[in-house]
Amino acid sequence: MKAIYEKRMGQKTILVIIPIILTIGIVPTLQFSEANAEPTQICIDKVWMENTKGKIACVTPSTAEKLVERGWGTILAEDKEKSVTGAWTIHGRTLPPPAGASDAYRESIINTPQPNLEQILKTPAFLTDEQWVQKNKMVNDFMIQMTKGLAERFSVTITEDEIAGVPVYYVTPTNIDPANENRLFVHVHGGAYVFGGGLAGTAEAVAIANGAKIQVLSIDYSMPPERDPFPAAIDDVVAVWSSLLQDRPAKSMMLGGTSSGGGLALASTMKFKELGLDLPGAIFAGSPWADLTKTGDTHFTNEGIDRWLVTYKNLEAAALLYSDGHDLKTPLLSPVYGDFTNFPPTILFSGTRDLFLSDTVRVHQEMRVAGIEADLHVFEAMSHGDYLMDPNIPEYDYWLNEINKFLQKHLQ
Repeated sequence: MKAIYEKRMGQKTILVIIPIILTIGIVPTLQFSEANAEPTQICIDKVWMENTKGKIACVTPSTAEKLVERGWGTILAEDKEKSVTGAWTIHGRTLPPPAGASDAYRESIINTPQPNLEQILKTPAFLTDEQWVQKNKMVNDFMIQMTKGLAERFSVTITEDEIAGVPVYYVTPTNIDPANENRLFVHVHGGAYVFGGGLAGTAEAVAIANGAKIQVLSIDYSMPPERDPFPAAIDDVVAVWSSLLQDRPAKSMMLGGTSSGGGLALASTMKFKELGLDLPGAIFAGSPWADLTKTGDTHFTNEGIDRWLVTYKNLEAAALLYSDGHDLKTPLLSPVYGDFTNFPPTILFSGTRDLFLSDTVRVHQEMRVAGIEADLHVFEAMSHGDYLMDPNIPEYDYWLNEINKFLQKHLQ
């Protein structure tokens, strides 16, 4: 195995946590002073930020460093003209800051500029293969640096490996809970099935490894356009899972991820059932993209309210690229339409401003109808995947604590 990143003692950490799953609504770009140099600015998509008049479209690395201690929303407040109330206007109605969220999270929301939904809807969403590749590289380069910062902050080691021909990353905390010595969290990253390949997809794995004190195996599954589309991602997860079963019992492993990672965890488990493979001891489905059609109620009601995904428009392009002509209601693409009979115990997370709240609620309901133990946690005012956005907010700790309690309860 090749260790590609380890903690370097005594070095200062630069950390900006903008997980790959969040890059559909906001796309970070990098600016360089010269070829092959370190980035001089970290920038946010100018279309999304147009209504801020460019005041916070870019931050310098020194500003990014402040995020380690103070959080994304707080730094945004220093770089923009704050409104008096922090309220947004959505389709003619006022959305005030959430009084019921934690103080830190509410401040982050207040300091987030309202997305310019009108401009986003006017911007072409469908990309050529070359454009997808360019966008993916830009996002991944950014996320790799951020993942390294997160790993250093939490003293987590990331090691590259390969299982059954599939690239994987072992993410190992300095101290593993004795109860978890023989357990494994199998992680599938988010990124709308097109972003987050390689090391860039391991930021959430780092957070879980540190928070639950368990070794995490993150699968770098196939994604178009650079690798094969559906069903290759599921084939990769099946290959890795089958190999793991040769050395450890299924009930000692938890499978999961956020966004498309949550959807893939559900779909892969359905495939395990079909193949007669032993099922995981538990599943984590964080705001799962469980329906690739624009069907869920919150795909409409939370448009312009979810501060990261913003609108389903860009997701439709990713869904078509990934599905490669298959019916989007196929359960292995949209697991909400599948059979949850005999599924493992599952823990689900979402938020009241999450574009995928409906996906999460519908999966939970289908599981309960099938008689499955399923815990649903809905955060007040939270947008898509925001629980893993900032380690400095209480919601982040709550998310990891609940995952830890769930795996302690259900894994052998």
